[in-house]
Amino acid sequence: MYDVLDAHSVLEVLRPVEDPELRKSLVELNMIRNVKIDAGKVSFTLVLTTPACPLREFIVEDCKKAVYKLPGVIDISVEVTAETPQQKSLPDRNGVPGVKNIIAVSSGKGGVGKSTVAVNVAVALAQTGAKVGLLDADIYGPNDPTMLGLADAKIAVRSTETGEILEPAFNHGVKLVSMGFLIDRDQPVIWRGPMLNGIIRQFLYQVEWGELDYLIVDMPPGTGDAQLTLTQAVPIAGAVIVTTPQTVALLDSRKGLRMFQQLNIPVLGIVENMSYFIPPDQPDKQYDIFGSGGGSKTAAELGVPLLGCVPLEISTRIGGDHGVPIVVAQPDSASAIALKAIALTIAGKVSVAALT
Repeated sequence: MYDVLDAHSVLEVLRPVEDPELRKSLVELNMIRNVKIDAGKVSFTLVLTTPACPLREFIVEDCKKAVYKLPGVIDISVEVTAETPQQKSLPDRNGVPGVKNIIAVSSGKGGVGKSTVAVNVAVALAQTGAKVGLLDADIYGPNDPTMLGLADAKIAVRSTETGEILEPAFNHGVKLVSMGFLIDRDQPVIWRGPMLNGIIRQFLYQVEWGELDYLIVDMPPGTGDAQLTLTQAVPIAGAVIVTTPQTVALLDSRKGLRMFQQLNIPVLGIVENMSYFIPPDQPDKQYDIFGSGGGSKTAAELGVPLLGCVPLEISTRIGGDHGVPIVVAQPDSASAIALKAIALTIAGKVSVAALT
């Protein structure tokens, strides 16, 4: 035990305290900084690996317990900040300047609520203080502007020496670019692969994204040109597979998951959406409209985590239609709580992957 209360003794008693996900000392990871002592009052900065750290309060509590063991400590003040690590670069792919982590949200088939999950995860991450962008790569069915309350937004295009640059729209803390901003509402996109390839690359490299902790990419359903373009263009921190418990959805989600694995993209896990229905007039009841347990069974069979189960609530659909995501409109609802927990889990997994 240390007899003197100083910055050195504070760091030494904090040395055994580990980041629960990285399993390494906070001191060795340089997550404890600016230690100050003033008449028994100890203050320091705890620098987390993501603003969305799901174990934030536990880490702070562990730090305080350790420091209180020192003699003469009468008060402890912990300032919590975050520095999101940069995903690992790959020699054959070009990162997006200023973007630390790119996360693909995908599904094997349409109609499973992939965009709902992508939008709400993006907003939930932004609510933690992270800098977040959302790239709507579903070129044929761009719904993210409606879901983010930006259906009538106009994005600016400015000319530079290197070409035209798009300025993304912004709402609910998230920057968004989508094909929906570039075409009329009822205009179909009738494109072959090369044109699709070109617009996705433009959305990656010719958008003023600025500094982002996370760029969420809302992929189109399936395993086609858009998925290949994205995975071959940029280093991806990980992919999230969205499914429902229904057998036909699970069959297609397995194909989507295997595609990312074959392309050496880390699969962060599976989200089971529409896991069960909660009737608004009977919130204590649940109905397994699409079956039950499919997501957890598939995750176990394929050896990936189940990130969470999101119930089906009418308020989630209303929020998407009106441009107010459920994590904003009803943050205490079962759906919002599940989606926020999924967002924190994703952020934690991305940070661990970047630092190990």
